[in-house]
Amino acid sequence: MKTLPFIMVVVSVLVLTGLGLAQKQLPPEGSEPKDFILPEKETFSLDNGLKVTLVHYGSIPKVNVRFVVRAGNINESENEVWLADLTTDYLNEGTTSKTAKQVAESAAQIGGSINTTCRPDLISVSGEALAEYTPELIKLLSDVIINPLFPESELERLKNNFLRNLQVLKSQPESLADEKFHKVLYGTHPYGRFFPTEEMLSGYSIEQVKQFYQNNFGAQRTHLYIAGMFNTGKVKSAIRKNLNNWNKGEPFSGDLPKPVSDRAVYLIDRPGSSQSTVIIGLPVIDPTHQDYVPLQVADALLGGAFASRITMNIREDKGYTYSPNSLVNTHYRDANWAEYASVATDVTGPALKEIFYEINRLQNEPPDEIELKGIQNYLAGIFVLRNSSRNGIINQLAFMDLHGLDDSYLNSFVQRIFQTTPEDIQRLCKTYLVQDKMSIIIVGDGQKVKPQVGEFGELIQ
Repeated sequence: MKTLPFIMVVVSVLVLTGLGLAQKQLPPEGSEPKDFILPEKETFSLDNGLKVTLVHYGSIPKVNVRFVVRAGNINESENEVWLADLTTDYLNEGTTSKTAKQVAESAAQIGGSINTTCRPDLISVSGEALAEYTPELIKLLSDVIINPLFPESELERLKNNFLRNLQVLKSQPESLADEKFHKVLYGTHPYGRFFPTEEMLSGYSIEQVKQFYQNNFGAQRTHLYIAGMFNTGKVKSAIRKNLNNWNKGEPFSGDLPKPVSDRAVYLIDRPGSSQSTVIIGLPVIDPTHQDYVPLQVADALLGGAFASRITMNIREDKGYTYSPNSLVNTHYRDANWAEYASVATDVTGPALKEIFYEINRLQNEPPDEIELKGIQNYLAGIFVLRNSSRNGIINQLAFMDLHGLDDSYLNSFVQRIFQTTPEDIQRLCKTYLVQDKMSIIIVGDGQKVKPQVGEFGELIQ
């Protein structure tokens, strides 16, 4: 029993010594970041203009197949907002040879599923299945995209789904802010037409759906991507058998946007709101520009990563918000930068002040090497992780094809991240994040917000 105090003292000394060493020791250096290497791919075209890209990837016996059509909301007229979305959803309602239930059962029988997605510039019909059933998946997806049934009996149900979604979105401050932001930047261009009216949605006819499909779907506007494990010979045979006779269709047509922004505060009054939802942004360079990748680094350091300056300032230090974030949003031949944050109503003005302070600080003083290296490591790791799946690879290939980028965009992405210098960050922020051109959108309690934001620009309601 007499030895117990001595043992406790020795243990305490050892523990305290260990803690002291732990406090002084730096974490081990990470391994040298590696470039992402795009797996070998094969691209060819059919006589009708359909492009095909095959990528053998992975060791799991599964495959992803995706048709990407160069169409979307950009092809809608001013009175047809969300018609592209409605048409895309309609592709799930069966084909001329299979009911919707039979399509779903056929996908399940080969170990997979089917999804349709509509975006401003692209519509996709995709699926996955066990590798041995790749030809069957190609046949099924080909039937879905080439021979949609468009049953009129489902029209009201689909429109009601969209009406409910519209009502939900219009009740959310984030959606209202996003709608206003796009309207300010893009005006009457399709990128600026965020929501339809309820009357517009309710009035869509089956003839309009069929006409949109007829005008915008066809082989020459479609790229088929296949990634995973598959037999190349059988896949090519299935592609030609099921897609050779698809109509060429109309060529793509769509007006390029001419985004504008000026320093002004656009306030959407939401009486009684305990938060102000804020977007600050402006048009920037698109992915075809040589500064696009370095701008991603500048964005991540400023507001696009959890350890970014704006996040550390208004979240960690000030406690104004929970999850602010910035990013570069891209369209075809277009992009914009935006900082998003929902802040407590009483600190709307102070939060704006701190956001602009951080932008100004990066414009006046380059970051140090250690801070920049941390952001570069983060971006490089995220980039490689995003591309470490069949879907991830197809996402990147579709992105490159939309923007007319070659394989060097992917293969040199990590290298270009690490080539970005502190001086580049300062230059990029000065050149592209021009504060006098930044539009400020606020959705919040107007009575409490107005006195706080007068110094930030002309108030527009």
